Amino acid sequence: MHPMLSNAVKAARRAGSIITRASEDIGSLKIQTKTYNDFVTEVDRAAEQAIIDTLKDLYPHHGFLGEESGESNIEADFIWIIDPLDGTTNFLHGFPQYCISIALQERGVLTHAVVYDPNRNDLFTATKGRGAFLNDKRIRVTQRTKLQECMVGTGFPFRDFTHLDTYLAMLKDMIKKTTGIRRPGSAALDLAYVAAGWFDGFWEIGLSTWDIAAGGLIVQEAGGMVGDFEGNEAWLKTGNIVAGNPKIFGQMLQTLSPHITDDLKTPSSVAALAEVPAVESTETPEAI
Repeated sequence: MHPMLSNAVKAARRAGSIITRASEDIGSLKIQTKTYNDFVTEVDRAAEQAIIDTLKDLYPHHGFLGEESGESNIEADFIWIIDPLDGTTNFLHGFPQYCISIALQERGVLTHAVVYDPNRNDLFTATKGRGAFLNDKRIRVTQRTKLQECMVGTGFPFRDFTHLDTYLAMLKDMIKKTTGIRRPGSAALDLAYVAAGWFDGFWEIGLSTWDIAAGGLIVQEAGGMVGDFEGNEAWLKTGNIVAGNPKIFGQMLQTLSPHITDDLKTPSSVAALAEVPAVESTETPEAI
């Protein structure tokens, strides 16, 4: 494992310990509302600070983009992108579907990724060009070729309902053209599940950079494809993401495309640090 990835894993596990301890007494937590249906707890902040402290001690000149702490030294060549608790609403309800997400972007390119599920002790990792892993075992996306045979993950709008009607139209078509739709409530884990072959694909509207950076790289390194709603590279900028195995990626785009409005092609206010190509893993067949 690359040293930077190993240190990211160390930071994720440290945050996971904080979250797990807090899950034993959720009722005592102080909860604040950031925006409508968007909550933050002292656990989110403590977990993020633990991640930043761990990495900053090792890499004092690196920058950070965190969901709770915002930007720090964002002009640096190395930027850590952090979601300390993806699935906060699940966590607050005792629903065991949430995770820690950490990605490293080097000079505009995502190079390392960690998605850690503290409930199941599932550790998803990836390094650009070196493949994707679950608990040190190589993972690959599925090989299904027909969308109608696929189970696809998604996320419902819960803060901003601007595109609710558009999403419902997408959902209606995807329900008709797949074998099943699931909405567990943590985009980072949903993407990791695509990489592991538990989902065949995933799509969502209006996510933030920290929701998808790590999961997106893990999907790519597992042999999958990631893009925006036009299949292009701007998924981190727009927050609109489609991911899947190479056989069904295009079929998902075709299903969603009739519902894509011009405003869904425009980068959201949560801009990415750089674009990441919608391409398969750079691994050679011999390396797989």
